[in-house]
This record gives sequence, C-alpha cells and structure tokens, in this order.
Amino acid sequence: MRNISLIFKQLTRSILLVAGLAVCGLNAHAQADAAKGEAIFKAKCTACHKIDVRMTGPALGPQLEQETDDAYLTKWIQNNQALIAAKNPKAIKIFNEYNQSNMTVFSELSDADVGNIITYVRADYKKTQAAKAAAPAGGAAGAAAESGPPSNMVIFGLIGVIVIAFIVILVLNKVIATLERLLLRSKGLLIEEEEVTEGEEKTPVDRLAGVKKALKNKKLVFFIIVCGTVAMGSWSWVTMWNTNVHQGYQPVQPIKYSHKLHAGVMKMECQYCHAGAYKSKIASIPSLNVCMNCHRSVKTESPEIHKIYDALGYDPATAKYDSTKAKPIQWVRIHNLPDLAYFNHSQHVKVGNIKCQTCHGQVQTMQEVYQYSPLTMKWCIQCHKRTEVNFKGNAYYDNMIQVHERLKKGEKVTAALLGGIECAKCHY
Repeated sequence: MRNISLIFKQLTRSILLVAGLAVCGLNAHAQADAAKGEAIFKAKCTACHKIDVRMTGPALGPQLEQETDDAYLTKWIQNNQALIAAKNPKAIKIFNEYNQSNMTVFSELSDADVGNIITYVRADYKKTQAAKAAAPAGGAAGAAAESGPPSNMVIFGLIGVIVIAFIVILVLNKVIATLERLLLRSKGLLIEEEEVTEGEEKTPVDRLAGVKKALKNKKLVFFIIVCGTVAMGSWSWVTMWNTNVHQGYQPVQPIKYSHKLHAGVMKMECQYCHAGAYKSKIASIPSLNVCMNCHRSVKTESPEIHKIYDALGYDPATAKYDSTKAKPIQWVRIHNLPDLAYFNHSQHVKVGNIKCQTCHGQVQTMQEVYQYSPLTMKWCIQCHKRTEVNFKGNAYYDNMIQVHERLKKGEKVTAALLGGIECAKCHY
C-alpha cells in the first residue's frame, strides 16, 4: 500500500512538472505569435485598418472582440470574396455595410499567420483599453484649465497691486518733500512766505511765467517749429508710402496648419496643395478633400483634423459624409494685391521657373505663414531687373521664337499662338 502511495506521488509531481513546462511554452509561443502578427499586420493591414479607429475598413479591435469564431476570421482574411460568393450571411452583411467594397484577398497567408495577426490585434486592443481606463478622468480638463486664460481674480489682483503701488509712490514723494522742507528750515535756508494780514490781498502767483518766457525766445520757437514740421512730414511720408503694404502680416487661421511640418519635415511639394500655381493665375487654396487624402487615417485624433471633419460633415466612426452638415472653412487671406495689379502664378512658376520661396520666403520653416515680401511695385521691378531669362529648353520661349520666324516669313499669326486662349488672359 505504501509503495502505491509513493508511485502516485511521483506520478503527480511528473504531471505537474510537465503541465508547468507546457504553460511556459504556451506563453512563450503566444508572445512569439503576437510579435509575428504585429510584423504581418504592419506590412499588409495598416493601409486600410487601424486597431481602435475606423478607416477604409472597420476598427479591428472591437471587431475581433465581438467575433470569436477564429476559423471564420481565417477564411475571411484569406479569401473574403469566396465567402461573399457563397452567400455567407456574415460576409454579406460586412460587404453591404462597407458599400460593397471588396477587401484584398490574402491567400498567401497561412492559418498560422492569420492566427498571429488575430492574437496581436486582440492583445494590443486590450492594452489600449486598459491604458484609457487607467488614465485620470480629469487629465484633459486639468490641462485645458492650465492652458486657458487667467481668471478674473488674477486680473483684478494685478490691477489692485498696480493701484496700491501708485498710491505708495505718491505718499513717499509727499513724505520726501516734507522731509526736505524740514531739513532746509532747520538750516535756515527755507524762505517762509509772508503772512497776509486781514484786509490785505495776496499777490497771485503766475504759474505760466516760465512758459511765457520761453515763447519770447525766437530761436527756441523756430527750432520747435522746424522739428515739428520735419517730424510730421516724415510720419506722413512713411504712412502714405506704406499704405496697403502688409509685410509681416500674420493672421490667425481657423485651423493651425503647419507649413514647417508638411513642407519642411515631410518635404511635400508646394504644388501638391497649391496646384493652381503651375497652371493658373492664382495658386488656389486646396480643397479639404486634398487634406483627406492623408487625414482619413493620419492624426485622426487631432482636434485640428476634427475641424476638417466637421467642415466636410464627415463622421470618422462610419467613414461617411453628410452634406447637410458641411460648411466652408473661413481661411484668412494673407497675400492680397490691389485690383490694379495683375499677377499670374503660372507665368512665374512654369515659364519663369521661379521658386515659391523667392516671393513667399522660406515657407518650409514657418510654423504659421506670414507675408514675407512687401509686394510693392518697386520690389517687383527690382526683381525683374536682376532676374535673367533662361530661354533654352523653355517651351514658352521656343513658341515665341517660332512665332517670330513666321512673322519674318510673312505668315499669318493669330492671337491664339501668342497665348490668347489661355484662361488667365481674360479671367481674373
């Protein structure tokens, strides 16, 4: 009986040891699976999916939390179109929900690869949810309160300190004057005013005597008049010369768009947003759809990006637009030429091969754009005088040379050959 008990104990220990090793192996395998799944997810899934935010496709975290049938998920990822063709109810529902858009078929992924992706998405989503739950509820409000304007109590307190300081200065000046009088009186240097007996009138003191004496000095009066005339003339000249010159003008825009980030750090071409500069008179403000080319999936949590969503009536949760909620962005114009001045961007950018920075400054270093150049007639003429024309290999000047050759031969030349049918010739 005793031998049986010993054998049972040894067998129990062996089973527990094997189970413990198996659990450790499973944990290590799960971690390896999640790491592999992350690599596959970033390579194949991030173009259309995020874990906690809807993009072209659904947010995968909540989706995989609801759908626990991993076998079905594996079939969907590997060949969703086969499930749709087979009239699978779940597949048909998702297909219709996303405007009958076909998901890419990943037949090259094995069952293990798909399992790794599912493991990674579920683990990452749980971490995200736990981090949100652990974050203090008042964190955002506290930050907003810290960055907000000062309270009325602080403003009134500062005003009170200024008033008290002014009163203290007046009192100290009065005390100093009194002490000086006492000091002079003790040394017998202070001349006391004569007492006025009853019936006698006190001689009035002329407080403007010094001013009247100064006005009798003709040289001083002439000097003041000359200085005043020069000062007023200079001020008038500078004021009139700078009329409608807004160099350095930097208005506050409704959306904090950083040219330093987009044109500088990310090295985006100016014409990607301002496409009109290459083919039109005006550079044009990009439509919000240009912004949405990137920001349907980039920085979707930013409050500035949500201003774009609100203006378009776009709901990032459903990825749908509601035209009834759309409204224009009230951009503030920075560069504004007078109506009498004609400027064509395409002639300078395409024909003249002038870089945007020549007129607009180093925009790629500006957090917020301002008017870099004065944009005056003098400034434009000076630029035209020093800028050399490079006509070699330029289609515009090649065309002009051809026109001149035809004129020499006596051939007919129409206005169209001289650019007369370009839109910007007539349409401002």
